[in-house]
Amino acid sequence: MRPAKLTKVRLSDHNLELGFVVNMHNWAKLTTQQLGTYTEYFVKMELTLHGFEVYTPEVDDRGIDFIARLDGGPFLEIQVKSLRSYGYVFVEKTKIRISDTAHIALGLLFEGEPPRLFLIPSTVWERPDRVFVDHPYDKPGQSSRPEWGINVSRKNMEILERYAFEAVIGRLGGRSTD
Repeated sequence: MRPAKLTKVRLSDHNLELGFVVNMHNWAKLTTQQLGTYTEYFVKMELTLHGFEVYTPEVDDRGIDFIARLDGGPFLEIQVKSLRSYGYVFVEKTKIRISDTAHIALGLLFEGEPPRLFLIPSTVWERPDRVFVDHPYDKPGQSSRPEWGINVSRKNMEILERYAFEAVIGRLGGRSTD
């Protein structure tokens, strides 16, 4: 495990430097629910910074965490997932449909590092591969619900990088934050 990044705090309004250091990106302190909530809000704010309108449903009973749209364009349905380390995340097939507007926002929150975001169109599962997998669970004795999955590993990061948040937002026409 890498040491957490330490950031010196400075109050620029008063030109006063405080004599303490803040431990940034200490994701291990968060519960699984807190990590998921953090990631969801982080994605919403990043989309807002890029010019998107973001709307949250009153009830999350359809597997859509929120919807977003840019300049009156089509609504994007966003399901947010997060991981603290390499691993596997999935969404039940009943919770996301394959379409140009349905996306998975994946946040990788590795200890001591800022969040890394990915925006993955559901259309990747039209042709599953080693990263974007299809688990139908339709064999005798299998009781899990069918799911679309994402295998996140060092080996798979090169493929996953195609869906880096900034790159996908640029392809969708979002504003630059530079």
